[in-house]
Formats: sequence, C-alpha cells, structure tokens
Amino acid sequence: MGMQTSGSNGKALIDLNGVFKSYETGAGDVPVLKDINLKVREGEFISVVGPSGSGKSTMLNMITGIDRPSDGEVYVAREAVHAMSENQLARWRGRNVGVIFQFFQLLPTLSIVENVMLPMDFCNMYKRRERKGRAMDLLDLVGIADQAHKLPSALPGGQQQRAAIARALANDPPVLVGDEPTGNLDTHTADEVFTLFENLVDQGKTLVIVTHDRDLSARTRRTLHLLDGRLDRDESNGSNGNGKH
Repeated sequence: MGMQTSGSNGKALIDLNGVFKSYETGAGDVPVLKDINLKVREGEFISVVGPSGSGKSTMLNMITGIDRPSDGEVYVAREAVHAMSENQLARWRGRNVGVIFQFFQLLPTLSIVENVMLPMDFCNMYKRRERKGRAMDLLDLVGIADQAHKLPSALPGGQQQRAAIARALANDPPVLVGDEPTGNLDTHTADEVFTLFENLVDQGKTLVIVTHDRDLSARTRRTLHLLDGRLDRDESNGSNGNGKH
C-alpha cells in the first residue's frame, strides 16, 4: 500500500483513466459514464455540473470507491481504487476520502462530537484519548464547537452540514468529495459553507463537489461539465476561481 501503482499517474492526486460505467437493468445495459479521463492535482477545488442523469454522482462514486468502474482505472492518492476488495476499500476510504452528503447523514442518536469521532474509531486513527480533543478542534475549525454536545436534530441545517464537514475531516484525508453539499441549504448558509470549503482548500485540501448552483461553481478553480456520461468541457475559472473576488 502507498506505493506508486501506475507509471502514467504523474502527480495527479485523482486520476480517472478511460472510465466507463454501465448498470444492468431489465432492458439491458444502461451506460452512465463513457470514457471519462480526468486528472486532479493536490490543492485543487473542482465543481462538477451538468443536467440531471448526466453521471455526476456516479463519477463522484468512482473517486470515493462507493461504486466501481465497468472498465478503466481509478487512482486516488496513488492507490488503485478499482482493484481493491470491499474490505480494502472501506479501510482505504476511511483514511483517504472525506464524503459530504446533501442531507448531512449524521447519526441522530449520537451527539455532534461523537459523530465527528466515529471515523477515527472506525479506522482506529489517533490514540483513543486524543480523539475527543481532535473532534473538538475540528468543530472549532468549522465554527460550531459550542454545539458539540447537542444531538443533530437540535441544530439548523447549516450547522449540521458544518458538523458533517468536521466528520469528513476527522482522519485528515487528502481528498474531500461533496454531492450537492449545499443543495439543502438556503443561499446565505450555502455561501457560508462554501467559504469554509475555500478555507480548507487554502489549507491544502483537495475538493471535488457536484453542484447545481452556477454562482457557487464559478467560485471553484475548475468546472467539469458532464453531458450524457461524457466529460463535455473542463474549464478553468480564471483568476476569480479561488473565491477571492
């Protein structure tokens, strides 16, 4: 583990190489991704846009190992994600990828700080006695340390999403992935969460997010346009693409 697994990988932190994905249905194979080639370098902030059904979530699931390509290769942090067993994937994902969902997906019976500690417990990261302190530091980083001992249901959506971001950061993964992470938030709160994302990128994290919000996608450094399962355009957002207007 941890060795360079592909000579073609270069310095890309995320490398999708000729990725196809189709699903078997009663009506035959339905192609969802068609020959996706993508390289993402460390410290990039990338948005993925496109019409519903264009393959955006499926492409994210390739990066996180939640789903597997039908053909092609997926390297993340120089590991061959497409070649891992389910067991290896779960361990690898817990340490290398933080996932942020549209609907937060916090466990309702655990306090906010316990939710943030969960990935550390699951992957046996950090010493047991250090985990709570680390979780509190992360909640401080996302601005809700004062809510640590509440249950998720006691918090408004924006604060729940901040907690979910802290949880995604728990094991200090190099890659953060979000599927419509601001899709369930009002415009003002979405803007605040996006500013938090920009700060994380400034600290060296790599972010890939799916969003329907064109104002937000314009604030990322690159925007990938998916259309019918193909990478239609890959554009740099220029000097304003780092959120510093």
